[in-house]
Amino acid sequence: MRFGCQTYSWEMMGDKWRGTQDDILDTVAAAGYDGIEFSNNRIGPYWERPRDLEKALADRGLKLAAFAYATTGFTDPARYEQDLAGADRALELADHFGCVLGLGGPSSDSRDNYDAKLAQAIRFYLEVTKRADKAGVTAAVHPHSHHTSLALTADEYDRLLSATAQSGIRFNPDSGHILRGGQDLLDCFKRYRDRIAHVHLKDVTAEGKWVRMGNGSADFPGLFDWLGQIGYSGWVVIEEESDSVWQDVGAAVAANCQYVRPVEMCRRQDLIRRPV
Repeated sequence: MRFGCQTYSWEMMGDKWRGTQDDILDTVAAAGYDGIEFSNNRIGPYWERPRDLEKALADRGLKLAAFAYATTGFTDPARYEQDLAGADRALELADHFGCVLGLGGPSSDSRDNYDAKLAQAIRFYLEVTKRADKAGVTAAVHPHSHHTSLALTADEYDRLLSATAQSGIRFNPDSGHILRGGQDLLDCFKRYRDRIAHVHLKDVTAEGKWVRMGNGSADFPGLFDWLGQIGYSGWVVIEEESDSVWQDVGAAVAANCQYVRPVEMCRRQDLIRRPV
């Protein structure tokens, strides 16, 4: 499996982070990842300079694992055209690199008028998927568990994914967000097995606090075993949202890479030892 690093760790620091996109690339490469997943909120000038990004990645032996696009949750009709214009730009970048376009989950500052807000987000996902199909790009929806999320529970995931099933949009499950929504991790992955195009991993305690991988409640060995059994060949992108980001973001993302590779290697060795 190919492991990538998501740039949300730098995004969550906001203006307190003073570095450049090249600093992020250097950190991710030094940590031992195979690729990186930029978001529209952290890609900076490279969004307009894909060829320069291509060279910057190649110079460090990295690939663009995916491009993540999120604004205010896609639930506001007044933002629809603006959100679509941004999605078109994101599609151009994803098309250039031949990578997945991850679309942030539906969200809003409140759950008032929930049905209308979810319907608006679904309208957005359906239109972007139509445009992605024409461009030959795989689009995937990525529900999250932050306080603004409109897709947390198993029922809410099912409502979102059922309503978009015929569109061809794929699923970008995230271990941490699934667990924070009170769902069983493997059960969620299994329910939407045929739609998984891209995977995010991060760890969380039973109480919902973000922690480094291996220190929370996520059964990563079991998940890797299952992904191996179904022949998953997409990217596995690691995110870090724990307090350790504020202490040393480079050390935090490196620790996750150091954790995940031995777990995956153990899975491979176990498969080799199993009788045919």
